[in-house]
Amino acid sequence: MKTIRWGIIGCGKVAEKKSGPGFQKAEHSELVAVMRRDADLARDYAERHGVPKWYTSAEELIQDDEVDAVYIATPPSSHKEYTLLAAQAGKPVYVEKPMALNTEECQEMINACRENDVPLFVAFYRRAMPALLKVKELLDNDTIGNVRFVRTVHHKKASEQEKKGDLPWRVKPEISGGGHFFDLASHTLDFLDYLFGPIEQAKGFAHNQGGLYEAEDMVSGTYVFQSGVHGTGQWCFQSYKNEDLNEIVGDQGSLIYSTLQERPIILKNEEGEREIEIVYPEHVQQPLIQTIVNQLNGKGQSPSTGNTALRTSKVMDQLVANYYQEREV
Repeated sequence: MKTIRWGIIGCGKVAEKKSGPGFQKAEHSELVAVMRRDADLARDYAERHGVPKWYTSAEELIQDDEVDAVYIATPPSSHKEYTLLAAQAGKPVYVEKPMALNTEECQEMINACRENDVPLFVAFYRRAMPALLKVKELLDNDTIGNVRFVRTVHHKKASEQEKKGDLPWRVKPEISGGGHFFDLASHTLDFLDYLFGPIEQAKGFAHNQGGLYEAEDMVSGTYVFQSGVHGTGQWCFQSYKNEDLNEIVGDQGSLIYSTLQERPIILKNEEGEREIEIVYPEHVQQPLIQTIVNQLNGKGQSPSTGNTALRTSKVMDQLVANYYQEREV
């Protein structure tokens, strides 16, 4: 197997620990170049992480002959642009989530990669995390019998930064696609797609209740999976505390787990309940990165692709459609 040499576009907070070191620690993988518009920050990242090259131009990094594949770790507003450049250069693309600003951009990215015969992967890394794969293992082993429905309750306190009006890019739709829902709920919805298959129907309501920014801060939705499982979700980002809870209910028991927090899985049935401890990896994206490197070397398939991420984008767009359609009128 050959070593896949990676270049990172956007070596900011996500690349610091969640992903960047994973490219260096995965087998048959190497991080050879990083890019950031600020030269001092690009140089600093490269020096601290032992990366040989740094750039201030994404195009220069993409055109580097020693870069085999490109990881795009910028905000969603630039995902399409950089994906198209990498595809045109014939280089595999691994892009952060959410995949793009909307479903239409996701489809353009898929088309460009298909036309240039390069694979497209998306950083829905929970599809490969051992902690959450334990949930899938329990379901596959019929631990709770036939699954009937899943419910999600996710609420989060507004940050002091938001209360002061110093808004992060994650609540600016022109940069992120929407509010915190797009950033955080995308992980939950995508992992549910992995567990139960595509969502065939989705209906939702989105509103802004807190008035701290223009994006939606409250979303409620109902959906039906291709497998027949029903689902409900409520996401509130103007709450009094942080909570992230999913409950999968079957005809013989239920599983409770968190998408985003390192908490035990709780198994309940008629005999009582027990906790199943889980452990997050040091670099949460490393297991998914390994599946991508393996696929690029002709070994297996990565579970998170442009096509799977497109489905998640469609569902999110459907759940908030009422809010953004009203704003356009």
